[in-house]
Amino acid sequence: MELNRKVKFQLQFHHWVFVVLLLLLAGLLGAASRIYHKSWDVTFNARNSLSAGSIELLGKIKEPISVTVYAAAASETGKAATDFLTPYQRTKQNIKLSFIDPGEQPILARQAGIQREGEMIVQVGKRTEHLASYNESAFTNLLMRLARDKARLVLYLDGHGERKLDGSANHDMGDFGVQLASRGFKSAPLNLTLAQAVPHNASVLVIAGPRVDLLPAEVEKLKQYVQRGGNLLWLADQAPLHGLQPLVEQFGIALTPGTVIDPQAQEMKVAATFAIGAAYGKHALFANFNVITVFPFAREVVALEGERGWRATPLIQVAARGWLETGKLDSGVAFDKGKDKPGPITIAVALERSVESREQRVAVIGNGHFLANQYLGNAGNLDLGINLINWLAGDENLIAIQPRATKDAQVSLSQSATLAIVIGFLIALPIAFLVAGGWVWWRRRKP
Repeated sequence: MELNRKVKFQLQFHHWVFVVLLLLLAGLLGAASRIYHKSWDVTFNARNSLSAGSIELLGKIKEPISVTVYAAAASETGKAATDFLTPYQRTKQNIKLSFIDPGEQPILARQAGIQREGEMIVQVGKRTEHLASYNESAFTNLLMRLARDKARLVLYLDGHGERKLDGSANHDMGDFGVQLASRGFKSAPLNLTLAQAVPHNASVLVIAGPRVDLLPAEVEKLKQYVQRGGNLLWLADQAPLHGLQPLVEQFGIALTPGTVIDPQAQEMKVAATFAIGAAYGKHALFANFNVITVFPFAREVVALEGERGWRATPLIQVAARGWLETGKLDSGVAFDKGKDKPGPITIAVALERSVESREQRVAVIGNGHFLANQYLGNAGNLDLGINLINWLAGDENLIAIQPRATKDAQVSLSQSATLAIVIGFLIALPIAFLVAGGWVWWRRRKP
């Protein structure tokens, strides 16, 4: 069928209209891509994306962030630094990245105290800090330190067998102390037999399970610290109070004897004495907190209503299908309706009140094991501990799920395996394709 001139013109016209519209659409998409950004991370463990904790922290830092990398921008180190900081820049627009080549400007590098190529200096406001490793956890912790207007001092009661923030034993909290230091806290022991009082520059005082009785004079100094508005984290284990009963009365709480038994823990293949924390109170501590916590050998903490002007908030409830065991923890432990208390059991309470126009904060946790070296790595225990200290120190704006070190998927091959892959895919397989193609061509040529 022969087409007339009019039909040909119409077909050509439609063709060019389609081409113009297609080009216009491509241009609009290109312009939109410069304004609106969307990406998907399909790498293993989302290694090219920031964790929720890092994103939340960046949103809370209002000041511009300046990062100076001491390496040539075009070098491998410079490219690695750019790749590392790109997710941060996508999340926070006012992160400025600049490069100084130590080879071209050695005086500047020496004046800045640079020790190695690729070292960066990060500045938030007037505060600066060096960082040599390209690691999300390290960089986010650095930002958390710089976000504080000053260093926070965390003291821990010492001299009575308490858990130590610099101790290495299983029951100590040395690993937690290291994590606090990485986030800008300074920790030190406090022996009240030597100190005249709890220092006024302490942001938080930690009492973590004394094993012998405190002297009456020490208890009086603790009462005075609380009375003047000091912030306190009290980790009350199953052991006797060892002279701290006056604090119980001062806070208006009750520490019920007994150990929490949680059948849910048995279902997760751990001992029933490991209470699983999943039900949290409405409190700033648990903003976006959606991970479980584990409390071995926990006890009940009850806040008495309207006591001494404190505003009490139950923080953690456990063992919804369990109970508070008042008997011995033998292999045949079972709920005794006449003696044991059915769950859920509250094991943590936050107390707040106004003292001289400022907010005083106290947290009483019926467990110290969850921050011990032996159990700190379980579930969200570290996250909860860091959030507790941040809240008590008045840095609730820095409360977030802590970033995890990114797992990297690597394939390690021996030299012989690498050689086999090279021969197979780069030599044998192409030759096989050529032979197969030649054979098909030859077969088709035959009459």
